Amino acid sequence: MSFRTVVISKQSRISYKNRFLVVKQENDEKYIHLSEIDTIIVDSIAVSISLYLLKELCDNKINIIFCDEKHNPYGELMSLYSSHNSSKKIILQSKWNNKLKDELWENIIINKITNQAILLQKIKSDNYNLLLEYAKDVKIGDKTNREGHAAKVYFNSLFTKKFVRNENDDINSALNYGYAVLLSTFNKEIVNNGYKTELGIHHKNEFNPFNLTCDLMEPFRIVIDSFVYYNQTREFNSEYKMDLVNIFNAKYDYLGKKYTLKDIIKLYVKNIFDFIENNKEYKGFSIYEG
Repeated sequence: MSFRTVVISKQSRISYKNRFLVVKQENDEKYIHLSEIDTIIVDSIAVSISLYLLKELCDNKINIIFCDEKHNPYGELMSLYSSHNSSKKIILQSKWNNKLKDELWENIIINKITNQAILLQKIKSDNYNLLLEYAKDVKIGDKTNREGHAAKVYFNSLFTKKFVRNENDDINSALNYGYAVLLSTFNKEIVNNGYKTELGIHHKNEFNPFNLTCDLMEPFRIVIDSFVYYNQTREFNSEYKMDLVNIFNAKYDYLGKKYTLKDIIKLYVKNIFDFIENNKEYKGFSIYEG
């Protein structure tokens, strides 16, 4: 089973040889077997990559994330053919029942806001009760936008009322980096199951290639939020990024057992598709379960 996230942050040449990823840096050469790799993050624009390696990464369902000159994730490579019956799955996806999609979105938002409330309770914020009320008030399809109301209270409670989401500061940079890795992890599982990330259940922006991913990942943002809250005094540097990446190998309780976050995402995505296609129960996620 693949489990490693490989981060390449220095000038390098990466290539493929006999089932190994080969990383050459000046006089150093490292070999990592592809079976061990889940994700590669290229955190430098001074990296050259062989086309054959990219082909092998796609064949082995290993996603690779590329960062820009400011070291922010900006793109990724995934296989177009990760499932043998993707054509059938995409046809099914295009015909998903609207009522079921609204019901699923209601469950996702209740799960997300409840997670936010629990984190506020953990940090002893009085606003956790308000978020619990928002969670109780979520209607089918979240037509009254409890998600948006909760988000404002939530971020102001975590990072003070002066905090503005997506400003250029270390907290926002850390959140964005963590969310980007989270999005990539969900992308991989959605594609591996044969579905299209573009076709969302709630997000429907024609310019967003990850509408479905943005839908499904919402309850999991709490993992990134919690880490950034407890590390908000740290400088956002390469060490911080590695700590964020390592979150995905940490173990959490899910459905009565302990799994790595990557494995929980795999189970959760499968549950989502079972919910909407086979009428299975929605099984939410909380880092505070158990």
